[in-house]
Amino acid sequence: MQRKQPFKRHRFPSLIILSAVRMYLRYPLSYQDVADLLGERGVDVDRSTVFRWVHKFGPELARRTERHLRRASLDWHVDETYIRVGGKWRYLWRSIDANGQLVDFRLTARRDAKAAKAFLKKAIECVRLHRPVSICTDKAPTYRKVIKDINHHYDPHFDYITHIDKKYRNNRVESDHAALKRLLGYRQSFRSLRSAKATLQGMETIRTIKNGHIQNRQPGVRGEVALVSQLFGLAA
Repeated sequence: MQRKQPFKRHRFPSLIILSAVRMYLRYPLSYQDVADLLGERGVDVDRSTVFRWVHKFGPELARRTERHLRRASLDWHVDETYIRVGGKWRYLWRSIDANGQLVDFRLTARRDAKAAKAFLKKAIECVRLHRPVSICTDKAPTYRKVIKDINHHYDPHFDYITHIDKKYRNNRVESDHAALKRLLGYRQSFRSLRSAKATLQGMETIRTIKNGHIQNRQPGVRGEVALVSQLFGLAA
């Protein structure tokens, strides 16, 4: 089934829109920064227009990238960090594999067993048949119970997933949190949950492309630009 053309009824050319979206998601820039950079190239765009583009095309880019992702390894690292949404702290749960590839993320209002279970179930459903054989976490007691419940759900007599609760072995995901926070920069506060999810979807996708977790991607930043254009059926 052919995808709908997402650029329909947009006044600006599709390549300019994708360029603006990619710049915002890849670099620690504000909407005004992106508008100014386009202005230097003779394209007059308001920052509110860049905002709308990011929130429309960020999630669309994530959807179009899904079938090009490399298969995640079976050893996961799971941890949570926090960002501000609507003036309140919200928890960002993230899982990456042994190669640093993002498996999934989820924003929640609470940091408890219910939120951890919902996140891990969503992440496991995302990879379908390729369930992890080990999950490394910190020593938070909620993870032990949640992973035990998930194991029991799949097989009451066998622990398919091994839980590793060694904090020092979870440095990989904590370092990845730090890289995401550096990218967010001073943009770590969002007005709404919808805005936060749309922006993070796009950022995580661009980081996945940049880190080479995509099949048949050309190297370098030109390869990133070419891939994004190809995903939308455009010539780079």
